[in-house]
Order: sequence, then C-alpha cells, then structure tokens
Amino acid sequence: MFEKCHCGSGLMYKDCCKPYIKGKKHAPTAEALMRSRYTAYVVHAIDYIIETCHEETKPQLNKKGIQKWSEESNWLGLNIIKVDGGDGESLKGTVEFQVFYEQNRFNKIHHEIATFEKKEERWLYVDGKVIPTTVVRVGDKIGRNDPCPCRSGKKYKHCCGQ
Repeated sequence: MFEKCHCGSGLMYKDCCKPYIKGKKHAPTAEALMRSRYTAYVVHAIDYIIETCHEETKPQLNKKGIQKWSEESNWLGLNIIKVDGGDGESLKGTVEFQVFYEQNRFNKIHHEIATFEKKEERWLYVDGKVIPTTVVRVGDKIGRNDPCPCRSGKKYKHCCGQ
C-alpha cells in the first residue's frame, strides 16, 4: 500500500521520511529532519525521535512521555512557517512550525521555533521555544445541568462531572 507522507511534502512516505526513520539515510536539511521527526510521532517511531536529538538534549527526554503523547494523539498535520539556515552548507538552523493534533476531544496546536545543529554530517534537534496557543474544544460543551452523556439519567454535575 502506497501512502502520502504524513509530513505534508506531497511525496510518498516510502520516498520521503521513511528512509530517515528506518536509518537508511540522514535528513539532508534541518527542515527535512523536522518533517521526519513529525512523521515519527505519527508512526510512533520513538527511538528515531530520541536518536535525532543532540547529546545535550537527550538527558532531558522522557521516553515514556514521548510515547504516550505519540500514541494518545490523533495527528492532523504539520505546517512549516519559516526556515532559517539549516541547509546543506550551514551548521545551524531554525525551523518555526505548527503541529495540529487532537487529544482528549480537544484540537490542539503545538507551535515551536526549533533549533537544529549539524554534527558529523547529521542534523540533530537541539531545543525549541514553544509559543503558547489557545486550545479549541472538539464537540459540544456539556453544561453542569445538562443530562450526563453516559446516559445515566442524572445531571452531568451529579454524575461524571464530579
């Protein structure tokens, strides 16, 4: 089965991010690494996410937390906003991006300016500055006095809303 890559490049997954995630080759630019890291979250390739982090960043990582976020999210898309440096000639670069996902019935946006560094011909994620965004609810809001959605016959405030 052939599928488009999750990163939004328009290419087929097998020709885009899969070779990076499977370790067949390294991402040639900071943007390509950013796209492949997003795709790794979608396909739950947690080891790739950790492997593509700079050595200074790795001690701060929580593998179980990364895995939980990856698996409990419905990944909706990636938007690359701005790229500075990070090409074949540079040793450093930044990528400003937004990731759209749904988690616990809420549409969320992760907006970040990520810093990348090239070490031994390989791009690595160094760190990122998260830009706060507003959370948007998916579905109807349940009021305190509305019937409970579990169909118990009780008001929400006396049932699941406690």
